[in-house]
Amino acid sequence: MCIPTRTHLTYNNDKPWFTAKLRQLRQAKEDAYKNGDRVLYKQAKNTLAKEIRVAKRNYSEKLKKQFSANDPASVWKGMKDITNYKTPPPGTVSTQQLADDLNEFYCRFDKPCLTPYTHSDPLSTNHLTTQVTPTSPPPVPLICEEEVRRVFIKQKTRKAPGPDGVSPACLKTCADQLAPIFSKIFNRSLEMCEVPSCFKRSTIIPIPKKPKITGLNDYRPVALTSVVMKSLEKLVLDYLKDITGPLLDPLQFAYRANRSVDDAVNMGLHYILQHLDKPGTYARILFVDFSSAFNTIIPHLLLSKLTQLSVPTSICQWITNFLTDRQQIVRLGKFSSETRTISTGAPQGCVLSPLLFSLYTNDCTAKDPSVKLLKFADDTTLIGLIRNGDESAYRQEVQELAVWCSHNNLELNTLKTVEMIVDFRRNTSALSPLTIMNSTVATVESFRFLATTISQDLKWEPHIDSIVKKAQQRLYFLRQLRKFNLPQELLLQFYSAVIESVLCTSITVWFGSATKSDIRRLQRIVRTAGRIIGTSPPALQELHSSRVSKRASKIILDPSHPGHFLFEPLPSGRRYRALCTRTARHKKSFFPQAIYLMNT
Repeated sequence: MCIPTRTHLTYNNDKPWFTAKLRQLRQAKEDAYKNGDRVLYKQAKNTLAKEIRVAKRNYSEKLKKQFSANDPASVWKGMKDITNYKTPPPGTVSTQQLADDLNEFYCRFDKPCLTPYTHSDPLSTNHLTTQVTPTSPPPVPLICEEEVRRVFIKQKTRKAPGPDGVSPACLKTCADQLAPIFSKIFNRSLEMCEVPSCFKRSTIIPIPKKPKITGLNDYRPVALTSVVMKSLEKLVLDYLKDITGPLLDPLQFAYRANRSVDDAVNMGLHYILQHLDKPGTYARILFVDFSSAFNTIIPHLLLSKLTQLSVPTSICQWITNFLTDRQQIVRLGKFSSETRTISTGAPQGCVLSPLLFSLYTNDCTAKDPSVKLLKFADDTTLIGLIRNGDESAYRQEVQELAVWCSHNNLELNTLKTVEMIVDFRRNTSALSPLTIMNSTVATVESFRFLATTISQDLKWEPHIDSIVKKAQQRLYFLRQLRKFNLPQELLLQFYSAVIESVLCTSITVWFGSATKSDIRRLQRIVRTAGRIIGTSPPALQELHSSRVSKRASKIILDPSHPGHFLFEPLPSGRRYRALCTRTARHKKSFFPQAIYLMNT
């Protein structure tokens, strides 16, 4: 028997299943090869191959347990081991000076002595299209022990504690003992309209927005606040939603029941496509960008807005006290900045912050019916439906939006605010650029709006390109799991959670209008995954139809949804009136397709 060449002896010892015992056996095989002992070499080779099979089998059982336990942290730890993933080094070095500079930067909007903004100002009523008639305010909520206990039990133990050091695990474990005590503290806080200072402290953890840091604005400020205070915020949040829900702007899609990013994109596309069906029309879409929107909320301005939304005075004062005189530090690695006290903004990480920002911008709506103002938290989009070249209403609304922002302490980032023009007219001329605050707005051919890439020709090839690329990268994980002989049901579960979720991202928005070649590219990924798993996953056409039908059913049952009126029942009550469409791009969009599926 001849000794094999060196290429037959190489093993990848950085695999997670390659244990110390296997390294010893491999070394013994190497030594037998060097000594030319054929008998010992054959014995070591067979022993090593046997132990490798055992190690792979054991590691496969370990992965199977991780997947079956429904623990995402352990699953992704296993995936990092399989792929030999290394955490990239930080882009910048943490220093004391950088921590202090970031704390100063995050407090740049602080205006504790700003004069309250009143609606008697003529400029303030330009975007106030609905006058809310104040009603008798509901009674101040009384928090019972059972509610506090329920919130404590639902705490996620892996969450980090706040500056007070109280961990979620402590509240969850001792929920029965702590609920009576904290229910009294919570009720006393609401009764006195004051929040204890220890509940208002926050530690800001700067999270890089991109791999390469070029400035302070490339760090996102995420606040670690008291877990106890978050529990109280959850109880107040439910109370506020019940009061303000019916009075919110219908075109605000963030943090509301039965609303999603898909609804916001589909509603905006419906306005555009329905308008473009008429001759001599085009649309101008302004994607507005705010600088640190959550950090610009003025408590006194918010107080007047909450009062108009029938929120009790005591709760308004409690929220104002919650947002003022907040102490914060910035922690960057082992460095901590000096403590700063601010009275502006709502920390990113608080439970109430998203709803408070929605209420803060609730009176910012378009007055002219030819202009639609869509909001998803701080993602604001102004759609001008232009006919016969008359852009006066659109430009007026843009200027009034800028004025509203200046009065409400919101800073428009004119460098990142862009405009896209959708124009299918045969005879077109160059359109004059849009100007905001003496700054010309850049025009783009495509824009990533709420995770969906929209192009000015309303085709979806750029968006599908990104989906295909991401899905193909994740097929690698599926192949690695297959090598460890994971059961078919676990492979299918992994495909559904990691790959199918990417393929179906906003599928109700783009799939109906996708070209046949793009659909073939997507189906090729599904077939490849099926060969790896050993069974065929659901086709994308089936997933699209089921999701459109399910979404339409929920919209039909929600009269407050802005798309509810599009589903008009026929006199028989069994079918819905089809939308009038003149072009294929409109007919293949979400709402016409949804009505068709509901009728069939």
